[in-house]
Amino acid sequence: MSLINDLEWSGTIINRTGKERVAQQIAAMVKDGDILGVGSGSTVYMALLAIAERIKTEKLSVLAIPTSLEISMFCSKLGIPLTTLFEHTPTWLFDGADEVDPNNSLIKGRGGAMFKEKLLIASSPLSYIIVDESKKVDIIGSNFPVPIEVFPQALLHVEAGLKKMGANSIKLRPAVGKDGPIITENNNLILDCRFDAIGKTMERDIKAITGVIESGLFMGYDLQILMAKNE
Repeated sequence: MSLINDLEWSGTIINRTGKERVAQQIAAMVKDGDILGVGSGSTVYMALLAIAERIKTEKLSVLAIPTSLEISMFCSKLGIPLTTLFEHTPTWLFDGADEVDPNNSLIKGRGGAMFKEKLLIASSPLSYIIVDESKKVDIIGSNFPVPIEVFPQALLHVEAGLKKMGANSIKLRPAVGKDGPIITENNNLILDCRFDAIGKTMERDIKAITGVIESGLFMGYDLQILMAKNE
């Protein structure tokens, strides 16, 4: 267990004070018997720290359904028991986002777990999305490309389909820390795509291309946005 016990968050946590405040807010909502859908990102990690403290001090019975291997390992380190969608559906979910517009449309997927994230949001009756001010945009796609998870052998077919949809930039996402492209939680590849405009049917249209596993567009979901503010 030493490797798990020695785990630390790998990246720099930006806006730590604001994220700690929202993490405490998330942890305060946890009730005995909850099944938590647990997303990805630094704010989610900080919420897990606060939730683990409540589990320990209050002897709460809580199960987690994580979206990524990384978060699964942190749950194990923190003593938060895991379950799967085979056994349970989430009571509620918390996750982060890369962009959020005034309609609560999101871009997610920088962590390569957009399929599981979307599956959990679709499965959960209540979803909280934690963002800071830097993630707010007037028009979705302003700051980040749309990540698209692709079955590897469908790469060129999907590329052609995206070009027909008007993609003006399509890049295979490279990995950091390994040679070659990044591999998703499902052993697929990611294309980062930019469009001149993202219409209301874009999420559905991208998914309709054979070989697309999922996209990082989240449009029309019933989400509660929590803002991590430094005060």
